[in-house]
Amino acid sequence: MTTTPITPSLIATLPGHYYTEPEVFRQEQERVFESMWFCVVRSADLDRPGAFRTVQVGRENVIITRTRKGGLRAFLNVCRHRGARLCTEESGEIRRTLQCPYHAWTYDLDGRLIAAPNLIKMPDVDRVAYGLIQVALREWLGYVWVCLADEPPSFEETVLHAAVERLGDVAAIDHYGTENLALGKRITYDVRANWKLIVENFMECYHCATIHPELTEVLPEFADGYAAQYYVGHGAEFGDDVKGFTVDGSEGFGRLPEVSTDQDRRYYAITVKPTVFVNLVPDHVILHRMFPLAEDRTVVECDWLYAPEVVESGADVSKSVELFHRVNVQDFEACERTQPAMASRAYRKGGVLVPTEHHIRIFHEWLVERLGGAHAGPVHRR
Repeated sequence: MTTTPITPSLIATLPGHYYTEPEVFRQEQERVFESMWFCVVRSADLDRPGAFRTVQVGRENVIITRTRKGGLRAFLNVCRHRGARLCTEESGEIRRTLQCPYHAWTYDLDGRLIAAPNLIKMPDVDRVAYGLIQVALREWLGYVWVCLADEPPSFEETVLHAAVERLGDVAAIDHYGTENLALGKRITYDVRANWKLIVENFMECYHCATIHPELTEVLPEFADGYAAQYYVGHGAEFGDDVKGFTVDGSEGFGRLPEVSTDQDRRYYAITVKPTVFVNLVPDHVILHRMFPLAEDRTVVECDWLYAPEVVESGADVSKSVELFHRVNVQDFEACERTQPAMASRAYRKGGVLVPTEHHIRIFHEWLVERLGGAHAGPVHRR
């Protein structure tokens, strides 16, 4: 995979072409984003029948909508007739049916073909068989997860396993009741960097003392370079004088009802591969969803979630939002500074990891295995 540096303390990274080559990104679309469970939308955003959201998952565009009976469905955003895109808007409401704007083939919210010009003259057309292509769907933490694979991997052994692997127990994340929280703030970031740079940045804290002054004031141990994900079950403890997870350390809101005393005054971070970060603090949850759109562009949606009564009361959540918003901006600027160097001859063989970043190597090994081994070499053009 990589060349091992001579110095025993250092670990080799992926070579630079993994972050710049369109062919590597195409392989990732096929073997990662289109083959794994992918978090697409918060369930509460689809709060009424006909509400929909379209998202890009690998090379496919997917419609997620709520049916008349209140369930959720996901379909490829492709008309079965001549392949036109059904919905061009990112979100909205389907009043009655999904109708293709090209030839007016029409589908109900369960994906069944219900009408088309002259369809009555084609009685042999199976309206179910020529319905929309359905995509596997699960809900967890109040979010919709989809999988494009014909045979999706076990949700429990992949997605839920990330919580077990990080916290030691799924119940530890259940205590935050994320599915019952309310959206206090959402910020979308358009990051000019490869998605893996964002994952790697989130997984380590070697950079925290350098670029996150506000965060290290609240979580002093981060200044030593040890990430929240360094130890199973470990949560970074608030500083002695810190009252809440806010930009100035001032008091936040009451502890979420089921959060245990052991989890109080601590921050936990979970990476759910490939594209989700979950951040847990006593009074709210911050969840990042990444949408990789190109080898050098990733859109990140970040949600701040609070107890419903906090949001309904109109409480000022700006100080807690501002803390992680600054962290996001600082992190994404660092990733954007790094992206151009991935194409430099200085990074042709990659860079190095220090011992506190050892878990990034595990991520690299996982990715290479998903891509089928060390075959993902640079594409040589004439």
